[in-house]
Amino acid sequence: MSSTFSAVPARARFIDDNWVRSDQYHNKFLLKDDAALEHALQNSTASGLPPIAVSAAQGKLLYLLAKTTHAKRVLEVGTLGGYSTIWFGRALPEDGRIVTLELEEKHAKVARQNFEHAGLASKIEVRVGPAADSLKELPSSEPFDLVFIDADKPNNPTYYKEARRLTRKGSVIIVDNVVRAGLVADPAQEGEFVDGVRELLRDIQADAGVEATTLATVGEKGYDGFTYILVL
Repeated sequence: MSSTFSAVPARARFIDDNWVRSDQYHNKFLLKDDAALEHALQNSTASGLPPIAVSAAQGKLLYLLAKTTHAKRVLEVGTLGGYSTIWFGRALPEDGRIVTLELEEKHAKVARQNFEHAGLASKIEVRVGPAADSLKELPSSEPFDLVFIDADKPNNPTYYKEARRLTRKGSVIIVDNVVRAGLVADPAQEGEFVDGVRELLRDIQADAGVEATTLATVGEKGYDGFTYILVL
């Protein structure tokens, strides 16, 4: 879902032209045109959804991670228009399954349209409502191979706790928007958006059952990053 900083100071949303040019240059060589993904972006914009989907390069990274880990069951926290969900769907085998959680019914409706257009509707279940509640309804007896957390940042610790319950040894958890233009590491910055990430990092540090790292990113969506977590 999100990859920008709509709720943080304007300076955090600065995007350097060099970053955009670099993304576009590499994408020319490494990404193929995909009508379904382009349609998802256009339909989301036309439907009034905010333009905060992951970038194409980030989507391809998620696709490759799902392929590399041989994921068959994916959990996504934060659907928006389903752009990242389609990337995951492209990576899964025929019997793969995605459960994606979305707060807004309007967003879920657009996402379902995009999944249908992409030919992936049969693989994807959209659950509407507060993600913290939806997560609690999922059984731990059916663990996920990969979890992508990209929703409201203050609830990151809650989402991580539930993701741990819903994964197994060898599963991967990825959390988006954890750098936020360096604001998370700036002690002068306060507020629920950076505090949610800081609490998440403390929870990961205290969790002996995982190994993790944060990788900062710059590109057409600005300066941010992912935390990659391996369940031991």
